[in-house]
Amino acid sequence: MPKLKTKSGAKKRFKVTGTGKIKHKRAFKNHILTKKETKQKRRLSNKSLVKKSDMANVKAMLVL
Repeated sequence: MPKLKTKSGAKKRFKVTGTGKIKHKRAFKNHILTKKETKQKRRLSNKSLVKKSDMANVKAMLVL
């Protein structure tokens, strides 16, 4: 069986931590930032972990 390719879009958007968890950038931080509170923008700047329910799909895209 041939090797499976990683989805190009997924490898740009997700990063695997040393313990095997997957980090991603939060949404809603690209444009129309003037109407958002500073606190909200600061919170959206931080990376977060992928939820358990989405973990299997993301791992399949990253071929882990």
